[in-house]
Amino acid sequence: MRGQLSDAPAVAIVGARAATRIGMDRAHTIARHCAERGVHVVSGGALGIDGAAHRGALAGRGATTVVLGSGIDIAYPPRHAPLFAEILAHDGALVSLLPPGTAPRPHTFLHRNPLIAALADITIVVEASLASGSLSTAAAAQKLGRIVVAWPGSRGCERLLARGAAVIEHPDDAIAALSGTPRFRPARKLDPSEQAIADAIAAGHTGVDAIALQTGLPVRTVLRALPLLEETEARNS
Repeated sequence: MRGQLSDAPAVAIVGARAATRIGMDRAHTIARHCAERGVHVVSGGALGIDGAAHRGALAGRGATTVVLGSGIDIAYPPRHAPLFAEILAHDGALVSLLPPGTAPRPHTFLHRNPLIAALADITIVVEASLASGSLSTAAAAQKLGRIVVAWPGSRGCERLLARGAAVIEHPDDAIAALSGTPRFRPARKLDPSEQAIADAIAAGHTGVDAIALQTGLPVRTVLRALPLLEETEARNS
């Protein structure tokens, strides 16, 4: 570790490296909002959402912790070296599970993600694809019994929401979740076609063709509805 860890309440803000401008703006706004209220911000130092979160914390005059996917002496990505120096200059920290001199590799980022979750009271995923490493951070947070929060819109976040994550659509939602009152989406109601398919499955009809025959719906409608039904069941269970 370089710098110092904070004893303040902490929020992890993570997401895609190849993030949209909207996603990065959201991460920056959430982090700044939290920092202005004395909340410590933790992230992974990567391009995209992570970097925006760290910069937002600094803009809010707060401290922030970077959990590196490399040795503590290797600034990665290299273009974030000035950002990391600024973080240390403002009472933040760089931490790593890896020995000094360890170069970053794809598996080292997955290896460090549970530490991001462990250093925070809640984990917010701002934007993510289904293959995003930030989903592993969310999974680690859930394993630790921490609240996971996701911003709707991206496929990875929609999956988290379907599986019971709290929702964030305003920076105040982060503070509410941190205070133990997260906001959740209302249970999704099935449309008539989806309800017919669900009833057919409940009656013991399995297989796309059997469901289509029972309901009289086109096969393409059944195929389109099945993943939605699975996510709705997971969300409501």
